[in-house]
Amino acid sequence: MKKLFIVFSMLIGIFSQSFAMTKAEIVESKKISEIFEREKVKGTFIVYDMKNHRYTYHNLDRAMEEFYPASTFKIFNSLIGVETGAVENVDEVFYKYNGEKVFLESWAQDSNLRYAIKVSQVPAYKELAKRIGLEKMQENIKKLGYGNMEIGTEIDKFWLEGPLKISAAEQVDLLNKLAQKKLPFSNKAQEQIIDITTFEKTDNYTLHGKTGWATSNIKIPVGWFIGWVETEDNIYSFAINIDNPTRDLLPKRESIAKEALKELGVLK
Repeated sequence: MKKLFIVFSMLIGIFSQSFAMTKAEIVESKKISEIFEREKVKGTFIVYDMKNHRYTYHNLDRAMEEFYPASTFKIFNSLIGVETGAVENVDEVFYKYNGEKVFLESWAQDSNLRYAIKVSQVPAYKELAKRIGLEKMQENIKKLGYGNMEIGTEIDKFWLEGPLKISAAEQVDLLNKLAQKKLPFSNKAQEQIIDITTFEKTDNYTLHGKTGWATSNIKIPVGWFIGWVETEDNIYSFAINIDNPTRDLLPKRESIAKEALKELGVLK
């Protein structure tokens, strides 16, 4: 592993103002790079070890490049929805299915946030965004310091087709704060989002996460998997994005991320 020690305050223009500005260890992992090479996938992976204040990565340049967040934004759309009162809580049934043809059969039903985030129910999240409204959404995106903080004028598609963009490094920073309930939102709202993002739970760890597929990305469709791992004494926030032009590559978002986390000893 190649170790670099960088003062993040010198990289504000690259990493964005929301990224950590204190001295941190940044480690390039050849083992993780080998996983990408073996799988013949182009992309990036970055993980933050909170206890040791260490970032481990594959392809740092790409980790700093911003892409449309697609369905990974559902984590923060949910948070803003609960915080602003657009929904009372994650169990309120707020979306009523109108019978129209939908992309996935699992979307063809009434739902609350607990269900909608699990099946990545786009129509439900468009409804949530409309309830929040453009003004409050923009206000809270800035409050979060989310990516480029640009949502344009169309409330129900800015995370799918732009102009909102975010980098893997910026995702990691926000997720680390959410995992600790240190975002500038109420503890109650953050606790509910932490609850509904639970992806996998074992005796050794709890994995939180959300996938995304930015098919409208300008260059090439991008597949995302972001989240964090809670262990007994630490939090590891992570993000992967890969060039994902076809549906058959979608499983690699999770499989590569999990293999990388196992390589680092995070998942046991």
